[in-house]
Amino acid sequence: MRTASRLLAHPDFRVSVVRCRDDHTGWSAPEPAGAYGLVLTRRGAFRRAGRGGETWVGPTVAYLSVPGEEERFAHPAGGDECTSVHLSQRLWRELFDDRPVPGTVHVDGHVDLAHRLLLRDVADPDHAAAERLVRLVGHAAAPVTSGGGPGRRLVERARAALHDDAPEAAGLLPLARALGVSPYRLSREFQARVGVPLTRYRNGLRVARLLDRIEQGQVRLAELAGELGFADQAHLTRTVRAHLGHTPGELRRLLG
Repeated sequence: MRTASRLLAHPDFRVSVVRCRDDHTGWSAPEPAGAYGLVLTRRGAFRRAGRGGETWVGPTVAYLSVPGEEERFAHPAGGDECTSVHLSQRLWRELFDDRPVPGTVHVDGHVDLAHRLLLRDVADPDHAAAERLVRLVGHAAAPVTSGGGPGRRLVERARAALHDDAPEAAGLLPLARALGVSPYRLSREFQARVGVPLTRYRNGLRVARLLDRIEQGQVRLAELAGELGFADQAHLTRTVRAHLGHTPGELRRLLG
């Protein structure tokens, strides 16, 4: 029996926890894959047959699927639990530029950490989770990109959009599309040239705006959270504490 619990939903991706309780050792009937995706094992192991042949899938091996690909599964070791990442066709092409990708990928320490961090960022799908996701897929599949990178001009354009709170800066994916680059390349280039991830940079701008509002006398935190683009007041509080070491309430007392 297979069950799925959705953790994160976005127009361009979704992340679910899939639990399989099957204990059969033989192969299941063939079934077509329904989406572009990456599956990483969180617990247990199983066997899969796909376009790359038969393979064992476990803590050090993940797999990438494409729509229509014929899949079969076997569970000789019992149950398992996986993280299933489904990508839109548009995002898949933006990440891989229509290049062929392997059926299976090695899960090294970078991929493992990116996987764990993605599961912690479900409260911010447009920025934090999107950045974690494209880095996870990028690390796992190591797509080939053209030499040179987006460069300093691209990063400056991204920073300008973030500072201006432009509509396309509402998320990593629309920002990358507006700038005409892969979201993986934008995320990587931004951190390399600025020194912090794009998400943290954007959160720093929001924290600065929060301080401005507090100094101006606006103290209703729930309203501020919505105005500044946080999921809720708890998300606002976590972000401010991570950046400044103080809660918004403490800042009100300090700046009031």
